[in-house]
Amino acid sequence: MTADRRRPLAVFDLDNTLADTAHRQRFLEGSPRDWEGFFGAAPQDPPLAEGVALALECAEECEVVYLTGRPERCRRDTLDWLAAHRLPEGRLFMRRDDDRRPARRTKLEILKRLARDRDIRVLVDDDELVCDDAERAGFRVVRARWTSPSAALEAAQEGEGRT
Repeated sequence: MTADRRRPLAVFDLDNTLADTAHRQRFLEGSPRDWEGFFGAAPQDPPLAEGVALALECAEECEVVYLTGRPERCRRDTLDWLAAHRLPEGRLFMRRDDDRRPARRTKLEILKRLARDRDIRVLVDDDELVCDDAERAGFRVVRARWTSPSAALEAAQEGEGRT
């Protein structure tokens, strides 16, 4: 797959945007959090119809790329999940395994890097802080509000830099 640099980018988050993580929230509710269990259960995530439909619609005019806070060690499972659910092919940007910065920082850094030589049509994400910072930086945002918010996942994204 070669990228057509003339096409704008549509950037999609994964967890609670395209993939329903409700079945694995239990791994984040205890102390200490069970990160191996949480990420190990990701291949069983059901797709979220609203997010998948939007990704397919965006793929008609845009190059779809995926921007997740999942650690790099989850790349194979994530690529397999995207293919199994017939999501558009696209580059996958993941957090380094040792990167514990908040999602709003890591994702905005990558968005700005992508925007240096490509038009970003939209970012689709469920994390309100990521969305707020992206909007402040001038990006168009669609807030993925088609799942129930998870306090445990929010704490993991922002407080622990884990997803």
